[in-house]
Amino acid sequence: MPRANCSKTYKVPKRPFESARLDQELKLAGEYGLRNKREIWRVGYSLSHIRRAARELLTLDEKDPRRLFEGNALIRRLIRIGVLDESKARLDYVLGLKIEDFLERRLQTQVFKSGLARSIHHARVLIRQRHIRVGKQVVNIPSFMVRLDSQKHIDFSHTSPLGGGRPGRVKRRRAKAAEGGEAEDEE
Repeated sequence: MPRANCSKTYKVPKRPFESARLDQELKLAGEYGLRNKREIWRVGYSLSHIRRAARELLTLDEKDPRRLFEGNALIRRLIRIGVLDESKARLDYVLGLKIEDFLERRLQTQVFKSGLARSIHHARVLIRQRHIRVGKQVVNIPSFMVRLDSQKHIDFSHTSPLGGGRPGRVKRRRAKAAEGGEAEDEE
């Protein structure tokens, strides 16, 4: 039997009822259409790992081969997903990243910003109902991190009624009812 994935994906705050943090989390959840606080904590957890790696690399000498290799790999990865700007391709700027930078790169936010959805919540529904594709792949995960090169390929799925596919269930039923109503009028 295969082992279950037991690695942590988020970390709960040390102080559960800190007023300022609660307000900030609620604001983020509303602005980015998140389902729960765990989605914020998950992004914060991955950001803390990235910052920890950058801090550790900054303690090494500038010409250290490990700092050069791992630092460039970290920066290249952050630039590819669009979190870090190419003009700020240094380890110092990695420490300045915020949770909002990562939330901006989520598929849910990108669908809303590109105008495919009427609201951030509508974007989440469209993604979960498999109406959105990135390139040729239908993606139904709202937290999917969109790379810079994939951003221009976000569109409606070919099978979706919104993307020119077969009409939806209700539209088909109404068309059938209208067709049946016309047949009665002709008799």
